[in-house]
Amino acid sequence: MANYVKISGFLGACITGTVHLLTALRKSPALAENEGYGAAPNLPKPKPTLIPIMKIAPAIGWPEGAAPKPAPGFKVGSFIAGLDHPRWIYELPNGDILVAETASPPWPAGIFSLRWWAMGFVMTRAGAGVKSANRITLLRDADGDGFAEVKLPFIENLTSPFGMALVGDQLYVANADSLVRFPYVEGTTRIDVPPVKICDLPAGRNHHWTKSLVANKEGTKLYIGVGSNSNVAEFGMEEEENRAAILEVDIASGALRVFAGGLRNPVGMDWNPVTGELWTSVNERDEIGDDLVPDYMTSVKDGAFYGWPYSYWGRTVDERVKPQRPDLVATALKPDYALGCHTASLGLTFVDDERFGARFKNGVFIGQHGSWNRNPPAGYRVIFVPFADGAPAGAPEEILGGFRVDGKALGRPVGVLVDKRGGLLVVDDVGDCIWRVTPA
Repeated sequence: MANYVKISGFLGACITGTVHLLTALRKSPALAENEGYGAAPNLPKPKPTLIPIMKIAPAIGWPEGAAPKPAPGFKVGSFIAGLDHPRWIYELPNGDILVAETASPPWPAGIFSLRWWAMGFVMTRAGAGVKSANRITLLRDADGDGFAEVKLPFIENLTSPFGMALVGDQLYVANADSLVRFPYVEGTTRIDVPPVKICDLPAGRNHHWTKSLVANKEGTKLYIGVGSNSNVAEFGMEEEENRAAILEVDIASGALRVFAGGLRNPVGMDWNPVTGELWTSVNERDEIGDDLVPDYMTSVKDGAFYGWPYSYWGRTVDERVKPQRPDLVATALKPDYALGCHTASLGLTFVDDERFGARFKNGVFIGQHGSWNRNPPAGYRVIFVPFADGAPAGAPEEILGGFRVDGKALGRPVGVLVDKRGGLLVVDDVGDCIWRVTPA
């Protein structure tokens, strides 16, 4: 064991030194960060690299009394602190907030890759390499002052839980390996009954392990965002069955099908309040340059294909992928709106009324977790994109920033949600807290 620790430490030091050297030798991106936003982002020539260039913002957390910086006209406060790697939130009808305290599950025995071990080392520095609490916690702000005075373990002993959705009196939870449900009674503060499994979900290597979840308005279908098991199918397409897709589950029968594919890592999902369409935020591929490929949000069409791994931003072919599938590329849809290159845009939530102010109605908040392989880094903020007539209609506006200071990550935003009282809740998995933004 001692020798393993020494070797691991030595390899880690080598990786860190190599990352710093390659980053120092590399020129800055040719394009400004805003070139990777909007309906027509700039797509330069790919610059593939044998070793990914990693620009890490070491995770250090917030100093006492510090907080992120809201945009002018807004204020921010701590809704709750002292969580254990929170990632995703869901609001129950009575206003209680559920938060998934979770992290990636361990890889199955026998699966090892030096390349992914190295990336795991880097992710640990970025704050992602923690043991999963495997818990959903209930938060309650009974007096409405914007701070949760109740924090209780709600469901425990899960498997890297992420998405949550209440349909009638059944609470559905998307684990890393399965979709399960629990009976729910309004106002309850704990569920101890065993889960009922609805279906298995793709697991194994679980390169992208999060499984987001949303129900349709009728309460008849569930939609699950499942990321790819690789960057660009380097382990083979047999590893990608029912992955890089949004899956649809029929609640009555449990039948599962691919609703839309070619989405490398669809995370945030919500319903467009004007068109009724499902929208998602998608993390795109890495290792072909600082300015490729932009993450994006898009409406999701039933049966559509969005390119991964064979192409990006519609029908721009990724030459790294062999063999190619020109038949699929010919059908690939172009996304609606780019969200910047390597920003790790995870959280997505529509504002379907005027709770946050009239000009925000029908627009979208995006939680940008932050880049790991772009120099200079991008993301590490919460943005707002205005919509008109159900479509994006303007440049992004930073609503909450200051998560990355002097090259270090004080926090990293993930899930976002506008609560029933009109506050924007922002989950911070490095700060182990939830921030609440309100108009000043």
